[in-house]
Amino acid sequence: MDEEMMYEMRLPPGVTQKMVAQVITDFELELKHTESGPILYGKIENLEKAQDYIIKALNERLRELEEGHVK
Repeated sequence: MDEEMMYEMRLPPGVTQKMVAQVITDFELELKHTESGPILYGKIENLEKAQDYIIKALNERLRELEEGHVK
């Protein structure tokens, strides 16, 4: 049984198209559209890396907004 199990991760509100494009490319994931909204699909380790990236990107965006440095 060589097939590696694939997993899904729902995208939280506030994730931009740019972030989604970045994690799909960097972490070899697929974007799937479901009735419940978009999900990322791929290997668990890649989804964990994508989750870390998204959290850091969202936190950085919040810091920018709090400081008044809107990009």
